[in-house]
Order: sequence, then C-alpha cells, then structure tokens
Amino acid sequence: MLLTQLPIAWIAGLKLYTYSTNECSISVKLGVLNKNPFKSMFWAVQGMAAELTTGLLCIDCIQNSGQSISMLVIEQKAVFYKKAKGKVIFTCKQGKKIKELIHCAIDTKESQTVSLKSDGIDEAGDKVSSFEFVWSFKLR
Repeated sequence: MLLTQLPIAWIAGLKLYTYSTNECSISVKLGVLNKNPFKSMFWAVQGMAAELTTGLLCIDCIQNSGQSISMLVIEQKAVFYKKAKGKVIFTCKQGKKIKELIHCAIDTKESQTVSLKSDGIDEAGDKVSSFEFVWSFKLR
C-alpha cells in the first residue's frame, strides 16, 4: 500500500509494525533519506508516521462500516521531547474511540470530529515526540 498509495512514506522508510482494530504502530528508522542537518529524524517524517497510525485505524473503521464516509485532518499539534535517532515506533491506541465516532456519524448523518494521539517511542523506551490529529468524518 505504501508504494502505491503513499510513495513518500515508503521512501522515508515507514513500515507497519503492529496492527489490530484498536491499535496501530508504524516504525521508522533514522536514515539518509529522512534525517535533518542535526543528525536526527526530520520532524515531517515523524509526523507522517504518527498520522499514518491514526489514519489507518480511521480507514479500517470506515471500511468496516460499509458506508461512504469522507475523512480529513482539520487540525494537528506536535510536541518534541528529544532528538529522534535510531528506530522510533509511533502508536495510536484509539481504535475503539474511532469506531464509536463513525457509528455516531452514520446515525446522526452529521459531521463528527475526533482528536487522536500518536506517541513516538525510541529504542531506549523514551518518548521522542507526541502528535495529535483532529479528524473530521462526514457521511457522503
């Protein structure tokens, strides 16, 4: 999927690490194509990995609903705690929250928004960054 749908994510080295209906993790390892001049991972690569964890859970919930629902990021925030070096794993654990919101969008036929968080943890177990994405869903 990355190669055909999100080739820049594939080039940056993003990989699906774990997936279930409630949790998604994407790993990315510091490399030549995703580092910044300060020898750490470029912030946009971290954001791409974090967004993908939330987006895949959203896509899965929408597909499982059987409805035509549009989705769009309408807001994003990030906090950086330390330089991202080595392998970083971004995880979102809010699949249940997304599923409830999708059902609400279907039942009410009104636009719904949800704030989803994805944290990036390095190989030492330290949080390197935290991203929050506000997604909007609307029944087509």
